[in-house]
Amino acid sequence: MKKGIQKIETVSILGLGTMGHGIAQVFAAGGYRVRAFDEVPAARESLHARCQENLNTMVTARMLKRSSVATTLSRMEVFDSIEEAVDGSDFVLEVVKEDLAIKKKLFSFLEKCVSPSAILASNTSTFPMTKIAARLAHPQRCVNMHWFNPSHIVPVVEIIPGEKTSPETLATTIDLARRIGKTPVHVQKEVPGFIVNRVQAAMIREVWDLWQRGVASAEDIDLAVSGAMGFRLSAIGPLQVCDFGGLDVWSKLFKELTPRMTSGVRVPSKIQSLVDDGHFGTKTQKGIFDYTQESLEQKRNERDRHFLELAKLKQNSKSPAMGCLV
Repeated sequence: MKKGIQKIETVSILGLGTMGHGIAQVFAAGGYRVRAFDEVPAARESLHARCQENLNTMVTARMLKRSSVATTLSRMEVFDSIEEAVDGSDFVLEVVKEDLAIKKKLFSFLEKCVSPSAILASNTSTFPMTKIAARLAHPQRCVNMHWFNPSHIVPVVEIIPGEKTSPETLATTIDLARRIGKTPVHVQKEVPGFIVNRVQAAMIREVWDLWQRGVASAEDIDLAVSGAMGFRLSAIGPLQVCDFGGLDVWSKLFKELTPRMTSGVRVPSKIQSLVDDGHFGTKTQKGIFDYTQESLEQKRNERDRHFLELAKLKQNSKSPAMGCLV
C-alpha cells in the first residue's frame, strides 16, 4: 500500500467522547476534512459546541486567532452511521470503548467499508495492533495512534506499529501527526500500555499506596508530585533527570528504595471501595476528591489554561525534549 502524506485529505474519527471530539478538532485545525461519528446521539449533536469551547479557550490563551475558529468548525461534519462517516476517508481513527473484542469487531467491519488504500488506526491505550488486526486481510495498513487527554492540548502522540504494519503506514502516520502539530513518538516494540501508561501506572501504584497508608493527604501527595517531579518533567524527561542527578546516586537510591516500595497487583481497598460505590472521579463528581458542577468546571478550566501555557512554552523551546523521538 502506498499512501503518502500528500494523499491524506479526509480523516474519519469514530467515537466523540472524552478524547474523540478533541482529536477531531486537531485534525480540522490542521486543515483536514473530518467526518465524525458516535453511537450516542448527544455526542454527535454536541461535537461542534464542545470544540468551539476548546477553541475559544485557545483564543483566550493567544494560541489561536479568533478568525480560525469558524474555519476549523466548518471542516467537521457529523454523520449518523459508521458507513457514512468513513465513506471516502483516507485515514480512519477509532476512539471507541477500550475493549479488545469491540475494537476487533470494528476493524473487521471497517475493512469492508473503506478504500484499499485507507489507513486504519486505533487510539487504544492498552491493546497491541497485532491483536486488533489479527484476523484482517490487510493488517499492513493498521497502526496504533495513541493520544493523551486533553487531546487538543497535550503535544505527544505515541505511534505503535503492529507486527505486520507496513513501513509506509508507519511513516505516513508519523508525518500526519507532525502536520497537525503533534510530537510523534515511535514506540518500536509492542508492550502493553506502551511508554506513557506504563510509567504512569508505576507512579499511580505508589501514590495510591501512600494515600492508602496515610503517609500524606491526597492534596499533599498531588502537591508534592506536581510541584517537584512534575515541575522537572515539564522541561526534561525522566532519563535526563537521572543524568543530571547522577547515575551513581540514582543507582544507590534504586537499590535502597525499591525493595521498600509497593509491588502489589491488587487495587488498594480505599480505591476499590470508591469504585464499588460508583464514585469514579470527575465523571460522577466524586472520587478521591469531591466536586460540584461549578467546582468541576473551574478545575477543568484551570487545568486547560495551565496546559495551554505549558504548550506555549514547549512550542517556543528548543529543548531536545520537544524533538520528535522517532
